[in-house]
Amino acid sequence: MIERSALFIALVLIIIIGIKMIEFVFNLLLISLILTLMTIPAMDWLKKRGVPANIAVMVVTGIACLFVLVLVLLTFYSFQVLLSDLPLYQADLNQRLADITALLGRFGFDANLGSSSSIKLMDIAPTLLSSMISISEALMYVFFIGVTTFFMLLEVPHITHRIEKMYATQTEKFRQMSRMSGYIIDFIIVRTETNLVHGVLFGGILSIMGVHAALLWGILTFFLGYIPYLGLVAAALPAIFFAYLQFGLWGAVAVIVVVVVLNLVVENPVFSYLASRKFEMPALVVILSVIFWGWLLGIAGLLFAVPITLLALIVIQSCDDLRWLNELLGVNHLFEEGKKKPEPENFRSS
Repeated sequence: MIERSALFIALVLIIIIGIKMIEFVFNLLLISLILTLMTIPAMDWLKKRGVPANIAVMVVTGIACLFVLVLVLLTFYSFQVLLSDLPLYQADLNQRLADITALLGRFGFDANLGSSSSIKLMDIAPTLLSSMISISEALMYVFFIGVTTFFMLLEVPHITHRIEKMYATQTEKFRQMSRMSGYIIDFIIVRTETNLVHGVLFGGILSIMGVHAALLWGILTFFLGYIPYLGLVAAALPAIFFAYLQFGLWGAVAVIVVVVVLNLVVENPVFSYLASRKFEMPALVVILSVIFWGWLLGIAGLLFAVPITLLALIVIQSCDDLRWLNELLGVNHLFEEGKKKPEPENFRSS
């Protein structure tokens, strides 16, 4: 038993090292898989209306890649506008630092935050530029994602048939896998639709308010909204900062109010929907998955931590020797129809 466990741990470590070494290729396959799962319902909808399978795949793949390409180009454009306006933002920052210095001076604190040696936004620009890929690399990435997604969609019916044959005598296990696959598709679609609405509303309101780089903050909200608990907060911080630079404390407060209202109006229905589908994962598991996949796969791991974790849970559940891990993590209820997440003994009603 000990030797078997040691062998399993060694195998997992080897797989992790291998994924880390081919991170670029793995991320490409991962994003293609996410797009495939996201577009399966649209492809089925077209097929039901008499569109040939190959044409349906081409249409859905083209629309998905066009959507990704537009987001990428808008991100590059808005980021370049932000960099070109940094001197203007630096003047606003110097004014705010001078105001803070004056305020601290009234309370007897000797500080000179507005001096020439204070924070310089232009010094941050090289770091931001070095972390971004070029437009040519982004276009090549989108091209390969589109090709991979196209062939994945073509293979979906065949893969489904193969899985049905593999588990022909294990109907319960096949039912559990189908249930979780539906969860993943539902989660990705609902999360994407919500992020799109959230990003458009946030960017639009910021634009009406006159906040610098409103388009960029809306796009950032769309992307970071995939990160559970932390993403929307992280996306709001730059907008709050730039609103403070432009309009002072009340500008920052106004953006915070917008963030809170949008979370209540846009996010709450999502949580209600997922809860009604009995989709509940322990918060610790979600946070640890974000940390682990973020470390292993970078930004793609951060954005798609939950779908990747769900895929990993399917693999674990399909292996009898590893199923105990799902019970230990408290996620085994996801595979059982109509069963909610068990409550701790201390919090159960008597």
